Amino acid sequence: MSNPYEARILRVLDYIHDNPAGDLSLDALADVAAMSRFHWHRVFRSLTGETLSQTVRRMRMHRAAVELSAGATDIAALARKMGYADAASFTRAFGETYGQSPGSFRARQDFRPFPPTFVKGLPLMHSVEIMDFPNRALLAMAHQGPYPEIGRTFEKLSAIMATRDLFGQVVQMVAVYYDDPSVTEPQSLRSHAAFEMRTQVTAAAPLESLSLPAGRHAVLHFKGPYAGLPAAYDQLYGTWLPASGEIPADSPSFEIYLNSPMDTAPEDLLTELCVPLK
Repeated sequence: MSNPYEARILRVLDYIHDNPAGDLSLDALADVAAMSRFHWHRVFRSLTGETLSQTVRRMRMHRAAVELSAGATDIAALARKMGYADAASFTRAFGETYGQSPGSFRARQDFRPFPPTFVKGLPLMHSVEIMDFPNRALLAMAHQGPYPEIGRTFEKLSAIMATRDLFGQVVQMVAVYYDDPSVTEPQSLRSHAAFEMRTQVTAAAPLESLSLPAGRHAVLHFKGPYAGLPAAYDQLYGTWLPASGEIPADSPSFEIYLNSPMDTAPEDLLTELCVPLK
């Protein structure tokens, strides 16, 4: 069951995501929440585990990293888009988060699409192994739109989990993906942000229950910022899978997040990319 603050927090998270260059001050976000500025910040921090300024910076920097990995070249324009007055202040904030300049981040070879399969003799950038997984029971929230923007839904899902006091039953964070982004329009891509649960939990809207079947899976072990995941998928599907002789099962791919961006530096984030196998 939701509590009186759930809708306020979800409204604020949507506003931050949709207005990275807007007024995201404490007073402005208190107005969005329709709550007194004298109390709103304490409520937000208590329920989410972050201050508003930490949430705003993390969401802005993740969006910037995604755009840089996709090839954004005008740093000044990106700075303005993320709500910074100039390129210098943006570059400083990005460096404090990612440990390198925006230009260096954009130039990373491991974030570029992997070479096509007809290029022989190239080493794999990430290790892949076949693992047996048990059935997983998930509590999830649907996301439709570009896959790199699923973080928006995770922010909202986490807020709901906190307001409903469900984190004590969480095993780990999972994302489930249903479409191929190379053939599906970005706004039509379907996915779920989810948490694997230790026990069965009744899913009250907007949450829903999902199950991932047990079986053999190809698992790519990825370390680094989430902006590098699309290139890792290119390697998994374009290089490892054809060479392995394995055939994917009729079940969606998913990601398992072994730590959290809320308390882990981007370079130390650990993600398992999982493809079910026959």
